[in-house]
Amino acid sequence: MSFPFFRIGRSVTGLGLFAVKTIKRGAYIATYRGPRLLNEEADRREARGARYMFELNSKFTIDGSSRSNVARYINHSCWPNATPIFRGGKIVIRALRTISPGEEITYDYGPEYLAYFIESGGCQCAGCRVRKAARRDRRGSARKRR
Repeated sequence: MSFPFFRIGRSVTGLGLFAVKTIKRGAYIATYRGPRLLNEEADRREARGARYMFELNSKFTIDGSSRSNVARYINHSCWPNATPIFRGGKIVIRALRTISPGEEITYDYGPEYLAYFIESGGCQCAGCRVRKAARRDRRGSARKRR
């Protein structure tokens, strides 16, 4: 399978989607694909360990677990460079800003994701890791000055 603007590669949080060419602001990146499930069925699958569920609305969720769904490789970031847009029962991912070659493509999964999956270990996105490191450095330098 060949992709014009991105590649799947190693990310700090697992596999991720990376730009191979410049992606202009507003450009289409991918469509989140998979079978549409009733939310009750999606909840049952999640309880059994299913991942890659994307809630469309109060009634339906897309199960994006198929590997042919390249949008499933887009990781969370609190400072994203892309955004999901709901259109006619589908989810398309568009660039929020120009994305440079080599840059990981990310979007904000939202507060439910953070509460459900990251609550115990905190957010692992690049921005949050940098912020945590800066806090550790400030605490360390404050201790040294005492």
